[in-house]
Amino acid sequence: MEIKKALILVVTFLVALPALTQVWNPNIDEDTYKNPIIFADYSDPDVIRVRDDFYMVASSFNCMPGIPVLHSKDLVNWKIVNHVYEALPLEKFDRPQHGRGAWAPALRYHEGRFYVYFCTPDDGLFMAETDDPMGEWELHWIENIANWEDPCPLWDDDGNAYLVRSKVCGDELYIHRMSADGRQLLDNGQLVYKDKETNPVIEGPKFLKKDGYYYILAPAGGVPTGWQTVLRSENIYGPYEEKVVLHKGNTEINGPHQGGLVELESGEWWFVHFQSRYFMGRIVHLQPVVWEDGWPLMGEDINDDGIGEPVMTYQKPNVGKVNNEALPQTSDEFNGNKLGLQWQWQANPKKEWYSLTQTDGMIRLNSVKNPTQNGNFWFVPNLLLQKFTAPSFTATTKISFNPELIGEKAGLTVMGKQWAYIALENSEDGLKLGLFEGDYNQCQDMTKEIAAIPFNADHCFLRVKVDNGLCKFSYSFDNREFMEIAGEYQFKSVPGLWIGAKVGIFTINPNLRESDGFAEFDWFRVE
Repeated sequence: MEIKKALILVVTFLVALPALTQVWNPNIDEDTYKNPIIFADYSDPDVIRVRDDFYMVASSFNCMPGIPVLHSKDLVNWKIVNHVYEALPLEKFDRPQHGRGAWAPALRYHEGRFYVYFCTPDDGLFMAETDDPMGEWELHWIENIANWEDPCPLWDDDGNAYLVRSKVCGDELYIHRMSADGRQLLDNGQLVYKDKETNPVIEGPKFLKKDGYYYILAPAGGVPTGWQTVLRSENIYGPYEEKVVLHKGNTEINGPHQGGLVELESGEWWFVHFQSRYFMGRIVHLQPVVWEDGWPLMGEDINDDGIGEPVMTYQKPNVGKVNNEALPQTSDEFNGNKLGLQWQWQANPKKEWYSLTQTDGMIRLNSVKNPTQNGNFWFVPNLLLQKFTAPSFTATTKISFNPELIGEKAGLTVMGKQWAYIALENSEDGLKLGLFEGDYNQCQDMTKEIAAIPFNADHCFLRVKVDNGLCKFSYSFDNREFMEIAGEYQFKSVPGLWIGAKVGIFTINPNLRESDGFAEFDWFRVE
């Protein structure tokens, strides 16, 4: 047993090494994968299979467009194919609502239609439906109510429909009757589980019926350190018995829980879940599942304690031979007439923020007026951002700047509760290239200039090199020789509110006047 544990630790260490040197790829070879399958912040994932296609959704919080939809053929390799909505139908989301927005969506397929249910913590229950998950979704606001979270539907064999949900801060699970079309709740709900000693902070329930049992998969114990609990009962309203089926054990995977359980055509079962990794957000793992005595055991029972522990490497799911090596999109040449699906704004997007057609092969970001708090990034809705794609990577962009008013800036940023950016600025003394940082906790000037130099060129290249979360910014005029603007200055990336750190581009105007200024970005490349 001690040799087995030692081998597991060695494999864990070796598997983690590539993440420090290159963008993450989960494929070891044709037959074997390594965790995480997505080294990026796809929080609270839920997964379904429709014939030989797999679809995944994840939380998006304040980021828009919201609720990414990903597609896979093998559960290991994923591409972003859509978002459930472009914007939330509430005016307050026109401004950044950090930590609010869509929490823990549930994805289901019923009688030829796809359904996504989610709550916002202040606004209640929403549902979106479609015949084509890669097409347009129809969004319904079902209940306007505060402090609900994490809903999941179940259409029973007798035609009745139900919804399970938790409440903000967890601890309690409720079941509601629901109309057959999934658009209306039929009662006030019934409390079906609460045990704060055994399963504190129980939340994120997912509904399943198998072999005459109703199952509720629900993480407990909190995001960084929790475990995966499964409840089961022969009556939908309980009483439910509980069992922990996945925990950290002796592994290095903290808080392995909250995700989706899916059955393959081959009869195999798999569990997709997240792990909280500080500045990376909640990254995605894949665990094999076996059923023992009517309970799903996730991962492998390494400790021989009847509870699964996460695997770091494993044989790929049995879906037949598919040539589907893929990663969620990152780099963008801006050659199309639509934004790449990897990009999100901090609030409901506006058409006037950008153009992909003004100049061929470039994105134009307009200098949107945002005088709040001296351009404090926490309040800027029009930052164009994407998720960190691994703990270590390099992002480079080519920029030209055409400001109108003093104070306008455009550049490359790393964003979280604290942020840093390298940017061109139209200052009182003319154009300059500067390095800045900011912190949403500060009460006065929210941006601090670290260093600056005069700028006199038509364009330049801006770069941030991220090494296990430490960020170094540099610039170049030829895309070959990059110079650091502030010597040995490093910025330590931190997460946002419920999301990981993000990287992206921006143009801002901190004045009270509107501006016709803009910046154009030729491309954005991650390597």
